[in-house]
Amino acid sequence: MAVVKPPLFLLTKRSWSGMEHIPAEGGLIIAANHLSEFDPLIISHFVNDAGRWPQFLAKSSLFSVPGLGSFLRWCKQIPVHRGTADAAKSLDAAAAAILAGEGVIIYPEGTTPKSGDLWPERGKTGVARLFLRTGAPVVPVVSWGPQRLLDPRTRKFTLRPRTPVTVIAGPPIDLSKWEGAEPTAANLYAITDEIMTVLRDMLSQIRGESVPVRPGNAPSGALGGGAGGDGRGGIDGGGEGGSRA
Repeated sequence: MAVVKPPLFLLTKRSWSGMEHIPAEGGLIIAANHLSEFDPLIISHFVNDAGRWPQFLAKSSLFSVPGLGSFLRWCKQIPVHRGTADAAKSLDAAAAAILAGEGVIIYPEGTTPKSGDLWPERGKTGVARLFLRTGAPVVPVVSWGPQRLLDPRTRKFTLRPRTPVTVIAGPPIDLSKWEGAEPTAANLYAITDEIMTVLRDMLSQIRGESVPVRPGNAPSGALGGGAGGDGRGGIDGGGEGGSRA
């Protein structure tokens, strides 16, 4: 973070709130909206300012890049092997980190939008699976503004100093009705839909707009990469140019 923060101080005008909802210690799942390949840097900055190390699930191919792979491992990032038999290993690694008292940041959508108005769409079930395995609190974090620096729809960088970015953390999502539940498809979808609803509602407050009603906001219909019938697959994973989860 000592390398990342100085340029972000120049590039962004930050509005942080809700850091009190991120516990100083103990296993933690942070579920965040994903609207730009730039937002992992913004979310990392926010989470680090809140006192936690930002640990993402990152696209496995990034770990094969000379130099970058070693750096990501040194930073304790977790490789995600989407759509392969190794996808469950990513879930195991994330669960182990959480049970060891670490925090893991996951993007339930698994990728950035390629069109539209950047509202969170359907989520994959990785967060739900980790919650059922660990019982860790799921803290929602939403951002708005990273797309002004890198728009995922046009792939255009606009590196303008003091670009406004807002990040808000909310209280842990109430998932108590599913504590101890089996990782059935119905439970995984229901938990995922609850999480995505909270993220959309929080983003609505930042944007000052109502959440649009459309098919993309319907209940989740996919388990995600590496899904299997035993409740182990479906990790939400890395994508283009940045950490994904």
